[in-house]
Amino acid sequence: MESHLTDITRVIQLSVAPAFLLVAMGTLITILSTRLGRIVDRRRVVQDRLDTLTGASAAEQQQEMPLLIRRGNLIYFAILFAVFGALLVCLVVAGAFLGALLSVELAQVVAGLFVLAMVSMVAAWSLFLSEVYLAVWAGTHNRR
Repeated sequence: MESHLTDITRVIQLSVAPAFLLVAMGTLITILSTRLGRIVDRRRVVQDRLDTLTGASAAEQQQEMPLLIRRGNLIYFAILFAVFGALLVCLVVAGAFLGALLSVELAQVVAGLFVLAMVSMVAAWSLFLSEVYLAVWAGTHNRR
């Protein structure tokens, strides 16, 4: 019994780093959700303008729609990867506790899940960076 308590205490100590990682992932998801909301709001504004404009003005507004759709897709997939990464981190912590509780060797599984979580986070941050680049690029090229 004492051995399990010691193992669980150690797992709790080791779970602090994944807990901080989950906080960072939650913050990233909040940032991404805010950006997605702004993109959706902008699409609504452009769509409303398209309903009232004609000629060159309408054509100019119409060119912005594919860009907004692309930006929205990038953010959506970034959120998807960030949430997937957060779920994997939760599985890492659960695996560590199960291994200690059941005295089962899950080190390789836990390590594999952690690597997948990091790959998922790299994908999320990369997609976020791509969307920011696209937004900045569009902002500089539309201000002639």
